[in-house]
Amino acid sequence: MGWEALGQWGDDAARIEPLSGGIANDVWSVRVHGRLAVGRLGARSAADLAWETELLGHLDREGLAVPLPIPTKDGRLFADGLTVMTYVEGGPPETDADWRRVADTLRRLHRLTQGWPQRPGWRSSTDLLHAETGTKVDLTAMPPEGVARCRAAWARLIGRQTCVVHGNPNNPGNIRMTADRVTLIDWDEARVDVPDLDMALPHNAAGLSSGALDIATQASAAWEAAVCWDDEYAIKRLAEVRAV
Repeated sequence: MGWEALGQWGDDAARIEPLSGGIANDVWSVRVHGRLAVGRLGARSAADLAWETELLGHLDREGLAVPLPIPTKDGRLFADGLTVMTYVEGGPPETDADWRRVADTLRRLHRLTQGWPQRPGWRSSTDLLHAETGTKVDLTAMPPEGVARCRAAWARLIGRQTCVVHGNPNNPGNIRMTADRVTLIDWDEARVDVPDLDMALPHNAAGLSSGALDIATQASAAWEAAVCWDDEYAIKRLAEVRAV
């Protein structure tokens, strides 16, 4: 249906301008009920979007700052592949102290979502030790040597407890900070996985030991290579994963 679906949020709902950062989706600032918001149009299934919107509602109720879905006129949290979220004020993290606040926020996310069900159609990094596909990951498209390197990195995560991971928190554009809160935005890559994958942050803001940081950094680079393969960024990330 495309952006005509925005009319389900009201007769005055309108797009304003495209926003940067959307790769898998078309992301725009929109105006709904006279308020600035963010619309995201993509090809995700209803089950996938239900998982994401339920997660955000849970985190909000637990006091974690997140963008919230704005319902349609008839109360749905998404329609025809479109979600409309509250606009979040703030800027990206800039200092070491900022990134430490991000690390603390991620730890809260991980504590609040232990035992959460997997996002429909997704697989965790350790699932991909045996599976070859899951949502945007298709290991059959990668060079076999690259797959071996990624799996070697993920094998170091075996046995760890899983929870919801944000999926891309080391991108400053996915964080909005003010003096009193840290908000993680863009939950399009969130899934259930090992929390280490969220903790390979700039400046080692999570305070990991050298060994733990190496595990997190290698596993994260391997995931980003696999999920984006084979664009320029994915090739760069794969080059950071050690040979077996």
